[in-house]
Amino acid sequence: MLRAVVAMLCLVLPVTGCTSTGSPDTSKRPSGSASVSAPDSASGDGKSPLPDGFRFLQSERRLDDGSPVRVTVLSVAPDARVRVTGVHGSALARAETVRSMARRAGALGAVNGTYFDIGTGHHHGGYDGDPTGLYAENGKVLSEAIAGRPALLVGTSGGRTTARIAEASTVGRVRAADGARREVDGVNRVAGRILGCGGVGGDRLATTGRPMTRPYNGLCTDPDEVVSFTREWGADTPAGPPGSTEVLLAADATVSGTRTPAGGPVPAGGSSLYGIGAGAGWLRAHAKTGTRMAVSQRITDTAGRVLPGSVRTAVAGSARLLRDGSVDTGVRSLAAVRQPRTLAGVTGDGALLLVAVDGRARGRSVGVTPSEAAELLLSLGAVDGINLDGGGSTTAVLRGELRNRPRSADDGAVTERRVADALAVLPE
Repeated sequence: MLRAVVAMLCLVLPVTGCTSTGSPDTSKRPSGSASVSAPDSASGDGKSPLPDGFRFLQSERRLDDGSPVRVTVLSVAPDARVRVTGVHGSALARAETVRSMARRAGALGAVNGTYFDIGTGHHHGGYDGDPTGLYAENGKVLSEAIAGRPALLVGTSGGRTTARIAEASTVGRVRAADGARREVDGVNRVAGRILGCGGVGGDRLATTGRPMTRPYNGLCTDPDEVVSFTREWGADTPAGPPGSTEVLLAADATVSGTRTPAGGPVPAGGSSLYGIGAGAGWLRAHAKTGTRMAVSQRITDTAGRVLPGSVRTAVAGSARLLRDGSVDTGVRSLAAVRQPRTLAGVTGDGALLLVAVDGRARGRSVGVTPSEAAELLLSLGAVDGINLDGGGSTTAVLRGELRNRPRSADDGAVTERRVADALAVLPE
C-alpha cells in the first residue's frame, strides 16, 4: 500500500504553483493510500493547454517501507477531445523509441505498449520490433494473441472513447476459392516460432516437445504453420526453410504469385500467406494465381466468441492487476519484485489511465511490485487494471519530450529503449 504524496511536480514551467482540480475518483481508494491531484489541463511545457479531458500528472510517493517511487500518469476522460490509438515504428519488424513513434504520429502523449521479441532475450528471433501477444491498430490485428492473456481494448462509441480490460484470444482463418479452409496460426512473426506459446494448432515446448496450449514464459515451436504477413511488417518477410511456400496477395486478396522457398518483398499495398510444413502443402494445393484468398482475424474472448463493442486498439499485457474494483486474485502468485512498470487502468466512470512507474534508482524511485502496482491503480481511481511491458521499456512522453526516467539497469543512465509499439494520445 502507498503512503501520502510527498511532492507534486507541476511541470508548467512559467506558472507558479498548481491548481488542484480534476482529481481522480477516490471512492474505491484503499485506506492509507496516496491521493493524487492534477494541474488543470496542464500542458507540461508552458505551451498551449492540453485538450479538455486529457491530463498529465506526476507525483512522488512513499511505499510502506518509506522507499520513494515516481509516478507519471496520462489520464483520458471518455469525452476528451483526443483519440487513443496504438502506434508502431516505421516497420513492425524494427523496434523504435516511444518518443520517435509519438512524434511521427503527431501524438500529444504516449507510453510504451506490449512486450516484444527484444534483442537481448533468450529466444530472440531476429526481429526486435515483433510484439509478443495481441496487438491491433486501427481495428486491424497485427499480432495474434497469446490465448487468455489480458489486453487493454480501446474503441469509440457515440463519439466517446471506450476502454476496458479483457482476457482475449484471436481466431485466424483463410478460405481458398475452391472452398478449402484452414486456420491461420499467426500474424507478422517468424513461422514455426511462438514466443510465449498459447497459440493455435500444434504448439510444443521448444525444450521438451510437450504440447502446450496455455501461455508460457518461453518458446514453443510448430513445424506446420500458415502465418499472415501484412504491409505493416516491413519490406521483406523472413527467409524460409526448404519446402516453405509463400502466397503473394494483392490489395484485394487476389493471388498474384507464389514463391518457394518463402521469404522476400511484401507486395506493395498487399500481404502474404507464409507456409511451412503441412501449411506450405495446403497453400500449394489451394492457392491458385488469379483466385482470391479470404483471410480474417477476429479478436475473441477465451471461449472464441467475438468481443462485443468497438475495438480499434488492442494491447496485450502480462497480468491482470485489478478486476471489478479489487486486486485480482492472480496478483498474489506473481514475483514480488520491484521494477519499473507501465500500467493501464480504467476508472469507474470510464476514464483511461496510462501510468509509468520509474524504478532502478535507489533513493529516488525504486519501482513497484505487482501488488503495489495494483494498489497504486486503486489509489488513482481505477477499477480494472493491467500490467503492460516494463523494466527498461517503461517510457512516458508528452509533447515530444521524455517525461520519466527509464533505466535498463540498477542506478544506470537514463536511456530510451527501442520498443515494439506504444499507446498514443492524438489530437481529435
